[in-house]
Amino acid sequence: MDGAKVTGLRNVSSTCSISETEDYDLSRLLDKPRLNIERQRSFDERSLGELSTALSRGAHDNYETTHSPGWRSGFNTPASSARNSFEPHPMVAEAWDALRRSLVYFRGQPVGTIAAYDHASEEVLNYDQVFVRDFVPSALAFLMNGEPEIVRNFLLKTLQLQGWEKRIDRFKLGEGAMPASFKVLHDPVRKSDTIIADFGESAIGRVAPVDSGFWWIILLRAYTKSTGDLSLAETPECQKGMRLILTLCLSEGFDTFPTLLCADGCSMIDRRMGIYGYPIEIQALFFMALRCALSLLKHDAEGKECIERIVKRLHALSYHMRSYFWLDFQQLNDIYRYKTEEYSHTAVNKFNVIPDSIPDWVFDFMPTRGGYFIGNVSPARMDFRWFCLGNCIAILSSLATPEQSMAIMDLIEERWDELVGEMPLKIAYPAIESHEWRIVTGCDPKNTRWSYHNGGSWPVLLWLLTAACIKTGRPQIARRAIDLAETRLLKDGWPEYYDGKLGRYIGKQARKFQTWSIAGYLVAKMMLEDPSHLGMISLEEDKQMKPLIKRSSSWTC
Repeated sequence: MDGAKVTGLRNVSSTCSISETEDYDLSRLLDKPRLNIERQRSFDERSLGELSTALSRGAHDNYETTHSPGWRSGFNTPASSARNSFEPHPMVAEAWDALRRSLVYFRGQPVGTIAAYDHASEEVLNYDQVFVRDFVPSALAFLMNGEPEIVRNFLLKTLQLQGWEKRIDRFKLGEGAMPASFKVLHDPVRKSDTIIADFGESAIGRVAPVDSGFWWIILLRAYTKSTGDLSLAETPECQKGMRLILTLCLSEGFDTFPTLLCADGCSMIDRRMGIYGYPIEIQALFFMALRCALSLLKHDAEGKECIERIVKRLHALSYHMRSYFWLDFQQLNDIYRYKTEEYSHTAVNKFNVIPDSIPDWVFDFMPTRGGYFIGNVSPARMDFRWFCLGNCIAILSSLATPEQSMAIMDLIEERWDELVGEMPLKIAYPAIESHEWRIVTGCDPKNTRWSYHNGGSWPVLLWLLTAACIKTGRPQIARRAIDLAETRLLKDGWPEYYDGKLGRYIGKQARKFQTWSIAGYLVAKMMLEDPSHLGMISLEEDKQMKPLIKRSSSWTC
């Protein structure tokens, strides 16, 4: 399939004026030839204590037996065989065909997948572009299927885009900012390809993505973990790219919290939804990217300094999140009984949260068994909403302790109808309604209650749930969710999202053949077939980072 077919969406123009007429081959970014390392080799996850010790001796990462052997998996692929735990569902073949139709080519090389391949839609908008966050499940699917080249090309191409000067209305973005998306333009007359990147200047709301850089680092580790190929991560360009991303986030200023201050619309929830401040999704991705970077950064002069800053930040961040963002039945009861206007370091109610601000719904929602990381914590404000991506990433990155991870899964089981319903999986719960909806969303017609980011159900989240289920030893939960998805996803044309309290209706503005809905399903299926794939996207708990806190009294520490 050629690139012209993929990007035959010529009726859309971008306001971004950056072009790339003097581009060069992706492979030229690599200073060294590819190492032919066996796929059974991958990164060792070492504790922060060991890493701190290693700083003094400049040791390189060791190898261990791989978690992800890179078998090809799925219906209509060479290695689908009797060894799989179950016969492939007919949907799997359809999903692979749809995923391959979404491929985008730059100078003959696949560099990503477009967001949606919906020809029935009148407005293409930016769904014909390759989004960094959207490509992650596609990349994982290709890695699990033994096709790493497209992932390698994507990592190199986005790294090259990071190096461009980024200006929005005469204001320059940070040097390490990664694009939200990019688009390949094919000129059949000149037989040339050009790339246009969007760093937020074309986005709705003009918000730059905070999460793109984190996903890039996480994907670089997944590629290295899956292939055992260190040559890409060790290039000076990749090392510099990681340092630039982390420098943006690790800079010291006026903030008294180790969490990352963010604007609304800076993540998967890319519209105004009241997640400004310290959203759980960004904090969990920040934590995971920091840990992934530890295993990828070289212990040279520049890398060593960055590693030292990461180690310090991780200790503070893990304590802060596990202490102040965690909510279970006992913790809720403690907050309900808080005193206010406390002063000094002896204060129990450290953020001066007024108990009357606790919404009524959370008292009924919170089971006696289970818990979760709430959406946001900042002065006088706690967002008690459940956010799926943040909680799943907290499990996969081991931001959540083993006890907290099990409690999150307990909550999902206890509140199955609310969080899963008839189509996995609620991006956020509950929906914002009435006057609060008008104020918080700015009357956003796409984010009406139980739609889109305001309580909509997103099939892409299936892969994150499945990964969390496997890590916590609860694969039966994932199987149940996948069974639900298989009743409708293909028949409905792989929608972007579903609407309604139970996720019963195809979203009112949902695109069909949404690539990450397709890829998310494939990744979930392949991880259940072969749980060793989990290794490329999961990190084990670091014992050196575990603070001595009691879940029921963490705010009194």
